[in-house]
Amino acid sequence: MTWTIRPPRAEDQEMLAEIYLSVRRETFLWVDPGKFYREDFAAHTNGETVFVCEHENGDVAGFLSLWPADDFIHMLYISRDYQGFGAGTALLQALPEWPQHHYRLKCLVKNRRAKAFYLAHGFRVTGNGTSPEGDYEELSFFPV
Repeated sequence: MTWTIRPPRAEDQEMLAEIYLSVRRETFLWVDPGKFYREDFAAHTNGETVFVCEHENGDVAGFLSLWPADDFIHMLYISRDYQGFGAGTALLQALPEWPQHHYRLKCLVKNRRAKAFYLAHGFRVTGNGTSPEGDYEELSFFPV
């Protein structure tokens, strides 16, 4: 598949909010789904740099949000229809100065599939903590 990574457009907002909502409800089965709202996307990405992953057919496949001041990857969400086809990898590779730059993120311990994805892309566990959604591990990517 061919992916285009680009900034978000105004017309993407509803689809990005839907991806964020549906993937959280499908993945975080240990959290009450009633705690997730469509409006969360705008609130949770406020002030962040968002990268949109677009499939060659024009569909928005997912997104990555980055808090640049801390090189912190806040979110990486891929629509269920496009998971496992390289969209997440394309988003990581689109990060500024990837892979020569240090990035970090938090991954919920129960989200085993996401953790396996990040470990396969060179991230290492460098810390841990607790959030309202559960225990997490801090993962860091060190330049090659």
